[in-house]
Amino acid sequence: MARRLRPVGLDFVETAPLRLVFTADAAARPETVYRALAEEVTQWPTWYRAVTLARPVDGARGREVRLVGGVRFVETIMAADAPERYAYRVDEVNAPGVRALLEEWRLTPIGSGDGAGTRVRWTFAVDAAAPVRGALRLARPGFGRAFRDAVRALDRRLASV
Repeated sequence: MARRLRPVGLDFVETAPLRLVFTADAAARPETVYRALAEEVTQWPTWYRAVTLARPVDGARGREVRLVGGVRFVETIMAADAPERYAYRVDEVNAPGVRALLEEWRLTPIGSGDGAGTRVRWTFAVDAAAPVRGALRLARPGFGRAFRDAVRALDRRLASV
């Protein structure tokens, strides 16, 4: 059963009770990575193994995302600042114990010239019941591995198109 979460603003990415922050580098330029994140939403399952479905909703102002294991999110896009930032707030989730959740992807150029790549920083900001926060802290290494694997897979996909 879907549960409605507390709406939060972009500042939640800095003030959340629990913040998991990860970085990885991609060879693709920020504009290309941003397009894959924000504009090619339905392609997420091709590079992020945990995602089984991603689709725009509400006239592309939001997304529906389903994960391996059956977790389902309904999200509102909070920032689509090409090519630097893409952020979304989770409005509904079918997982218990979560009160508020916001994710932010920051893209920073690395290197220079035509070969410039992208430093990708993903922040998972959450307010949840104490047992859920504890479980998320324990799952941090897995979150990090999944994120790094996804950025590598995205980079391979972008290099082949």
